[in-house]
Amino acid sequence: MNFLVTDNERAQLLANGRARATAPDLDPLPVVRLFTPDAHATWLLAALDPRDGDTAWGLCDVGIGMPELGTVKLSDLAAIVGPRQRTVLRDLYFRATRPLSEYVRLAQRDGSIPD
Repeated sequence: MNFLVTDNERAQLLANGRARATAPDLDPLPVVRLFTPDAHATWLLAALDPRDGDTAWGLCDVGIGMPELGTVKLSDLAAIVGPRQRTVLRDLYFRATRPLSEYVRLAQRDGSIPD
């Protein structure tokens, strides 16, 4: 599971998770973009639940044209293997350029998370 997020990303995700606990309307910048290279699924994660350190919150797109805001367990993502036996990867070059709500708006309009 450590390969999905760096220590710095985990720290930021946890900080955002703690902030969301007191401010549920928080609209942070996404911290990490995860994707399946062979199954068209993408997760744009912005926070991590500090209670379990595994439940991430963000924009989830499983590749069927219906991206939505929700939660996913990092341990579940680490266990995914696509049709060509490829695992979930971290986008090494992702840098958020807008708050999560804007990614949600664009993804729902276009049917997929924008690059």
